[in-house]
Amino acid sequence: MYRDNTKVVHIGDRVIGGGNPILIQSMTNTKTDDVAATVAQIRRLADAGCDIVRCTVPDMAAARAIAQIRREISIPLVADIHFDYKMAVAAIENGADKIRINPGNIGSRDKVAEVVKAAKERNIPIRVGVNSGSLERELVEKYSGVTAEGIVESALDKVHIIEDLDYDNLVISIKSSDVMMCVRAHELLAGKTPYPLHVGITEAGTLTSGNIKSAVGLGIILNQGIGDTIRVSLTGDPVEEIKSAKLILRTLGLRKGGIEVVSCPTCGRTNIDLIGLANQVETMVQGYDLDIRVAVMGCAVNGPGEAKEADIGIAGGIGEGLLIKKGEIVRKVPEIELLSTLKYELDHWAKKDL
Repeated sequence: MYRDNTKVVHIGDRVIGGGNPILIQSMTNTKTDDVAATVAQIRRLADAGCDIVRCTVPDMAAARAIAQIRREISIPLVADIHFDYKMAVAAIENGADKIRINPGNIGSRDKVAEVVKAAKERNIPIRVGVNSGSLERELVEKYSGVTAEGIVESALDKVHIIEDLDYDNLVISIKSSDVMMCVRAHELLAGKTPYPLHVGITEAGTLTSGNIKSAVGLGIILNQGIGDTIRVSLTGDPVEEIKSAKLILRTLGLRKGGIEVVSCPTCGRTNIDLIGLANQVETMVQGYDLDIRVAVMGCAVNGPGEAKEADIGIAGGIGEGLLIKKGEIVRKVPEIELLSTLKYELDHWAKKDL
């Protein structure tokens, strides 16, 4: 697989590339110079399972804030830079663990060289980021529009600029809101570079559309062995990005740990508020570090059989419910006690797992 052979890159105390586990990233949506708000959001992200976080650095106040933010968080911090090379240099000087730039919009080669010099002095990685929306006019003309081939050529051109400055501590990201164009671009790029790839579908959209587009795009890309870090870009609370990314990785068998909740889609036999119960269970299990499957079923007749592949489950009936383990009914409980019964069992399971 491609990711087994990518260059190993250190981002703070985390390691990517070379077959290391795929890490989950997100980005804050607070004002970076509001240190308290930014730190609070990053801590929520870290608690949810975020491995690396990115903050925008649009001005010097944000660049200076990087130092204090970095001291108060437990995960590596990436500074996101657009246009002004001075912001990149300042962010590096203030302790950013990595920077993200597009050398094409930083300015002249001399300005890019200043950024590379600062990164080289501290040996921090540079993520070269290219989006389909910022593709150069000459490449649009060359390929008769925005294409995967043009995106890849643009990214490799930017990488060569930094390589020519004698620096190869690099990560590459190429993104598009067109899912299949993004897939094709990653397929083309993976065979042309040794650097780790950060994968995501940019401007994916709201919670519903963004999750679907990201699941399809990331699923195809990751399943081909491409990608060393990922971000699910959603319009909303960035903590939702972490939940989705973890589920995508678990579904593909690329990450273990955390409870997987499965639930039936409901039908006319359902006699409980299964939708509400399933949502309550999904929220509750986030506090457990157990690698198990939990089933929430709406029918006491077929529920046990349908939940036989789950480690533990609950099924509802009329005024009562069932506790199920590996498809076998363990006991009946009043419907009102279904959630608390499941929690008791998970608490007991967690104690045994310690």
